[in-house]
Amino acid sequence: GFAGMYLLHRCRQLGLTARVWEAGTGVGGTWFWNRYPGARCDVESMQYSYQFDEDLQQDWEWSERYSAQPEILRYAQYVAKRFKLLDGIDFERRVKTAQFTESNSSWTLTSDTGESLTASFCVMATGCLSAPNWPPLDGLDTFTGNVYHTALWPHEGVDFSGKKVAVIGTGSSGIQSIPHIADEADHVTVFQRTPNYTVPAHNGPVDTNRVAQVKANYQKLRNSAREKHNGIDGVYNKTSAMAVDKAERQAEYERRWQEGGLTFLGAYGDFLTNSDANKSLVEFVHTKIHSIVKDPKTADLLCPDNIIGGKRMCVDTNYYATYNRSNIQLIDIREQPITKVTPAGIEINETRFEVDAIVVATGFDAMTGCLTRIDIRGRKPMSLREQWQDGPSSYLGLAMAGYPNLFTVTGPGSPSVLTNMLPSLEQHVEWITDCLAYMKQHGYTCIEATLMAEQDWWQHVQDVGQSGLKQTTASWYMGANVEGKAQVFSPYNGGFPAYCKKCKDVTANGYEGFTLT
Repeated sequence: GFAGMYLLHRCRQLGLTARVWEAGTGVGGTWFWNRYPGARCDVESMQYSYQFDEDLQQDWEWSERYSAQPEILRYAQYVAKRFKLLDGIDFERRVKTAQFTESNSSWTLTSDTGESLTASFCVMATGCLSAPNWPPLDGLDTFTGNVYHTALWPHEGVDFSGKKVAVIGTGSSGIQSIPHIADEADHVTVFQRTPNYTVPAHNGPVDTNRVAQVKANYQKLRNSAREKHNGIDGVYNKTSAMAVDKAERQAEYERRWQEGGLTFLGAYGDFLTNSDANKSLVEFVHTKIHSIVKDPKTADLLCPDNIIGGKRMCVDTNYYATYNRSNIQLIDIREQPITKVTPAGIEINETRFEVDAIVVATGFDAMTGCLTRIDIRGRKPMSLREQWQDGPSSYLGLAMAGYPNLFTVTGPGSPSVLTNMLPSLEQHVEWITDCLAYMKQHGYTCIEATLMAEQDWWQHVQDVGQSGLKQTTASWYMGANVEGKAQVFSPYNGGFPAYCKKCKDVTANGYEGFTLT
């Protein structure tokens, strides 16, 4: 993915030998795997891109305001070729075990096909949303039609023409794919446990004047984004929504809705601290849903009953309007869950839904699943999976006590999924590689986070996560979408600027919180 490629590039610049192991057959990370119809980035193209190379920023041309998966994949492939990275990557290598050896402070990896690799340092650039979450549905393996997970979509694509399709899940991947599936299929039945807030993308060709303006001084945009809580440049109003009258609030909400995108939540500054402000925005969105969806009962089902901003906002194209089609049906499974999957389809108690294909859009075992699915063992006899059974813990989302010379890119305890991922992972890659350069320069061979630093940071992560309204929503930030997973708020909610300052302070203080030997 984007982190692994940049790591390889930076390591080579430092004169270090490095290998990348990649489970897929090509580069791209999340954009290699997630090829479902409608897959698209929710951050504008000009910002969801590398910033480490000015010539790259100037040379690459995006075609749309919000890039679709095929274009982002082409971008990743272009970067890999431009910086001659492909010869440093071993594809179709899924890591099975990672074992630390105390005697020489090294890590040995083994793949699921038996290959092994030993290195002084190991960096897990495995992504936050890369471990698909399968719902525990009784009988799914008995279904005689095709089953597709949005995160494991066939590379050759899927033709739903003339078919009856069930879609399970209405998170981001469901919201993006359902309109496209409904365009093709004979009939679509959507099974929804929890409705999500989504705002229109108003996507289209890039504004050439805007592109020219940004490229004339790209660094200005990057610097501005770095100062924003979520790492995304935009206009964010810091005043309270309740400090103005209702007419002014409504006008600003409408303006933001027509503008589209994630900065919708930037209308006022207290949506996640003031319940009255949040409620006013919820009412606006509910009214929008009812104005778009013609059937009042369906509109009611599509209206979330939690705060807005508790989960990552979704960005869509014609999602709500799709429910006005005659070939789509929305089924609420919150009160009456799916009973079982049969060879012919899906059953809820005595009600049967016969379908030809099932699309599973239930997201990921986020933040931790990409790491706990590998048998990672450091100094202690227990695995990281066992250690994190009651929830994760880390220092800065970069390292863990007991796991020397092991780094994680955008791990639990970093802003990661609460931000624009590209700047976040670039910041992590640069911190890690700067650390490796420092160690090389000073003759250190081993680095490990101290337990006290990890505990103090993790307590801070939890304290910040519990402040405000965000934690009132059961979200995948907390692992609520995975049955049996410990409910712990994993990302750092203190903002991208505060986090970057902390990382700089740690470095300036001689890698405070780490032991170097």
